[in-house]
Order: sequence, then C-alpha cells, then structure tokens
Amino acid sequence: LKLQFLYLIGKHLYITMRGLAVALSLAVCLALGVLYRGGVPRGLFLPGAKPNEYMPKDNIRIFVNSMSSVNTHLPFDYYSLPFCEPKEHVEHGKENLGEILMGARIRASPYEDVFVGHEFGCKRVCPPKTLKHTETAKFERFIEEEYVMQMQLDGLPVAVKNPTTETFTIGFPLGVKDANQYYLHNHLAFHIKYVKVAGYEDEGTAGAVDRTPVRIVEFSVKPHSIKFPLDEKEFDTICGPKFDPTGFEHLGLQSPETDQHVVWTYGVEWEETSAKWGDRWEVYMNISDTEIHWFSIINSVMIAFFLSGILAAVMLRTLLRDIATYNAIEDADDLSDETGWKLVHSDVFRPPSHRGLLASLVGTGVQLLGMCFAVLILACLGFVSPANNGMLFTWILLFFVFLGIYGGFTSARLIKMWDGEPSWGNTFQTATIVPGTVFCAFFIINLFVWREESSGAVPFTAMLAVIALWFFFSVPQVFLGAVLGYKREAIKPPVRVKQITRFIPEQRWFLQPWFTIMAGGVLPFGAVFIELFFILTSIWMHRHYYVFGFLLLVFVILCITCAEITIVMCYFQLCAEDYHWWWRSFFTSGSSGIYVFLYSAFYFFTSSIKMTRFAGRLLFFGYMGVISYLFCIMTGTIGFMACFWFVRKIYSSIKVD
Repeated sequence: LKLQFLYLIGKHLYITMRGLAVALSLAVCLALGVLYRGGVPRGLFLPGAKPNEYMPKDNIRIFVNSMSSVNTHLPFDYYSLPFCEPKEHVEHGKENLGEILMGARIRASPYEDVFVGHEFGCKRVCPPKTLKHTETAKFERFIEEEYVMQMQLDGLPVAVKNPTTETFTIGFPLGVKDANQYYLHNHLAFHIKYVKVAGYEDEGTAGAVDRTPVRIVEFSVKPHSIKFPLDEKEFDTICGPKFDPTGFEHLGLQSPETDQHVVWTYGVEWEETSAKWGDRWEVYMNISDTEIHWFSIINSVMIAFFLSGILAAVMLRTLLRDIATYNAIEDADDLSDETGWKLVHSDVFRPPSHRGLLASLVGTGVQLLGMCFAVLILACLGFVSPANNGMLFTWILLFFVFLGIYGGFTSARLIKMWDGEPSWGNTFQTATIVPGTVFCAFFIINLFVWREESSGAVPFTAMLAVIALWFFFSVPQVFLGAVLGYKREAIKPPVRVKQITRFIPEQRWFLQPWFTIMAGGVLPFGAVFIELFFILTSIWMHRHYYVFGFLLLVFVILCITCAEITIVMCYFQLCAEDYHWWWRSFFTSGSSGIYVFLYSAFYFFTSSIKMTRFAGRLLFFGYMGVISYLFCIMTGTIGFMACFWFVRKIYSSIKVD
C-alpha cells in the first residue's frame, strides 16, 4: 500500500512538471514571437550579443534620464530644471513600455563633444544661464531631497566611484547641502574607460593615427561645484584643456529674492584598460553579499525540510494507517465508532460558497505562477539586461497577458466541476477582477503622481497601451482557455456528495480558521523574507538586483513550502471533521501576503528611506499593497491546488459504499 501510494505521488508530480514545462515553452515562444515581429527592443541583453564598437574620433552621444530620489520616489524629467539644452536637434532615446511605466524619460544631453580619445579638462556647455528666484528655489528643494542625476553612455549608467571602497554608486547628486547653504554641481568631470578590440592591427606608416576600434567598459563622473567668473576673458583663462577643478570657490545658491548666474561646464578623460567588455557591469553590481544570499537559501531549505518531515510523518505513517484501517472496516456500525477524515467523505467535495470568486482567483493565480517561473527562467538565461531596467517589467506584462489561456482553463474546469455547466460571466470575472483591482489602484496612485508633475505619472498613451494589452490580448486569451476547459469532461469527485449536510463539531481554538490561516502563512514568508529584503532594497533604494539564480531557487522552495503547509493544515482540519476546506486552503498559504505587507511597513520605518511627501508614501504603501495582494493570490493558488490534489487522492484510496 505504501509503494502504491508513493507511486501515485511520483506520477502526479511528473504530470504536473511536464504540464508546467509545456506552459512555459509556449509562453516563451509567444512572447519572443511578439518581440521579434517588431524588432528586438533597444537594450535587450541576449547571451552572446555583439557590443558596440567605436573608431577613434567617433562621436558618442550621452543621454540623460529622469532624475530620482530615494526620499520621494517621484522621478522628474531632466529638463524640468533649467539645464542647458542640446545645440542641435538630436533624436531622443526610445523607452520600452516597462521604462515608461517606471518613469524613465531618456533625452539627448547637451554634452555633445564626446569623441573617442579626445580629452579636455573644461569646456562650456552653453552660455551662462540666469536663474530666476523661483528656479533657484526649485534647485534648492531638489538638493534638499537628495535628487540624483542619471546619464547613459553606450548603455552604461554614469556612476560615482568611492576611492576608499572602490565601489560605484549609480548617478551623481544634483548638489550638496552644507549647514544652511546649498551648492550646485555645475562642472562634470567624465572618466571613460575603454578596451581595444583584439584582432586588429594598425596599418600605415609610423606615427599614423591608431584606427583600432574600442569598446566602452566604464563610465564614471566626478561632480564639482565651481563659481566661475562671468567675464569671458577671465573665464577663458581658467577653463581650458589643462583645467584642474580643485581649489575653486563653490557655487552656492543665493537667496530666493535674487537671480542666480550659473555656468555649466564639463571635461572628458579617456583611459585604456584590460577589463573585458562582458564584465563591465560587475563594478555596478557591488557583488559583496553572496554569503547572505546563501544564508537565505539555507534558511529556506531548512524550512522546506522541516515541513517535508512533518508531511512524511503524516502521509507515510498516520495517513496510510488510517487508509488501511478504514478499508478494513466492512460494517457501517463499526464505522460509527471511528473518528477522523473519512466520516466527512459525503461533504468534503460539497461546492464552496462564492465559488465563482474562488475559481477566478485561482485562475489568476495560475497566470501569476506561470509568469513568475517564465520571467525568472529568462532572467537566469540572461534575457534581462541591467542596461535596461524596464525590460523586466515588460516581460512581466507580456507573460501575464499570454498566460491568460491557463487562467481561463483552470477557472473553467473548477466552475464546471462545481456547477456542471459553463459560466461565461465567471470567465469575464476571471479576466478582469484581479487586473481590474490592480489597475484601479495604479490609476489612483498615478493621479497623485501626476499632481506632483512627476515624470513617474504614466502618460495617457502608455495607459491606453496597457488597456489594449489587457482587453485585446489578455481577455481573449482567458476566454480561449475557458472554451478549452468547458469542452473537457467535468472533474468527478471520487466520492458522492449527499444532499443533507453533516454537522461540524465544535472546533478547538488552534483549529479555528483565524488561527490556522494566520499560522499557515508564517513558514512561506519565513522561506523568503531574507531575499525579500534585497528585493525591497532594489526597488526602493535604486539598486540593481542581479542574483536571479538565487531568487529562482527560493521561489521553488516557496512553492514547495506553500503546498506542504497547506496539506498539513488541511489534514488536521479534516481529522477534526471540518469539511469547509476550499477557501481555507486558499488563505492558509495566501496569508503570507499579509506578512509581506507588514514586513514592507517595517522596512519603511527602519531603513534609510526618508520620504517626506505624501505622494511618495502613497507610492510605497500603495505599490507594496498591490505586490502583497498579488503574492497572496499566487501563494493561495499553490496551496489550493496542492490541497485539492491531496484531498482527491486520499478519498480515492478508501472504500465508500
């Protein structure tokens, strides 16, 4: 009996994994087909992609991006402040949908004279600008809120190097505040490192210009605050090829009642290095905390082993003994003296209340689960580039849209099992309830961001694109999956359901729904909370997340933990003769989303985030609420499916008249 039971477990695990592999393969093919049909987006990092190569004296464009601050999380367009503008009309950088939704606005910069190998210490960007008192006050406010300027060269973000730790911080501060005085960084000393392409040999006579192409491997800057003289002759004697930015008086912003004169300058220095082009992102990642990630893995594995031990004890000892005992009873009178999960066999498959809502949530949870697996696998394969942060968000949108067929299929199968006939209203609910809730929250938050005149406010055209993806791609996919699901034969429970419901005995306090649900979410959250810290830091502290291999492993352990804790709790519930397990199985593991939100609130008040604006706080708690909500649905779906499989399996193993 034990061997037969283990064989059935292995068989169903194999079928489940095979179906998941097929789903992921189809999703990847669909998404890649859509992307390649319109051309590969700029910045997409494919393994083995060809780098850009530049010849000596080639002009390389520097692009500017939205300036950002960890204290407000309200990005603003670079030219929302009165900086110098390009002398010539240059096409702006193109953002993908993910970058637009994240507030990125890539523009051409006024730093135009950047030629390969050409160095100079100081060059004026534009004629001196006179700042009005309102513009000066705006600069002071942005410096007070510690806004960071973002630039790009050959796909690399500009960074400031710490000479002590040899680490890099992406972006450079707009200015600094010393006591009550604000100083503006108006001189930028760019430092560009390059490597020559191997396999090229110089041709021509001795002394000829080196024509070996180069590749950019590092882009850093040293910002300075310098009070330049306004007199042209005096300025020309200071600002030249051999300019040294040290030793000058800082440019302090004057009182708001007076106008401010600012001269914007920059310098460029080139340095040849032996670094490899493929390793150029390592200096930006600050890879120094792999030990903590390994500790996270060990923590998750220990929790999974702990639950696996409990599950093995329940299934291989108690449960198999119960099955053998129940099958040995032939007289109904003998059964009346027994207690346990077999006594509720005629009620355990009774349809739950609000079953349409449950089917919709489980269907959407299947979409989210497949989306997470697909995105993590692509990220591990190198399809998500740190050069383009919006690409990850774009993949998330695409996979959720094109996995709608599995959400509709799952929801339809459940509805047909419970009601016996199709329900197209439920199919529409599956396609809209969770995306609609998220969209409404996103729209409300976007109104407050728009009120702040931030570039983080999603443009109307981008919002229309999201709605088009939703209604013209996702909704039809859900209906297509529902059609396939309704055509299949209804899932038949292994035991019959009686018309008269069975009385449920009074439950002890530790078997009450509120306790089992809240206790069930602790272990799934405990399996991921260490890695969750790095994810929150990446999102809210503007740092790159790079350990997708660790994250994929933690995600797999999370799925195992959710399934095991729900099965254990469900078994104890059935043994107490409580057959209302449908919704409780969903919320047992889904309650981990509550702990994710509580942990995010703890992170907000204990980290170095200093959000002063109401819109910034609304952004944090609004988006973390949405993330926790989706996490609840996904983990709840895992627990529900595992519990559904478990209940069908144990009740199909006993003899019932």
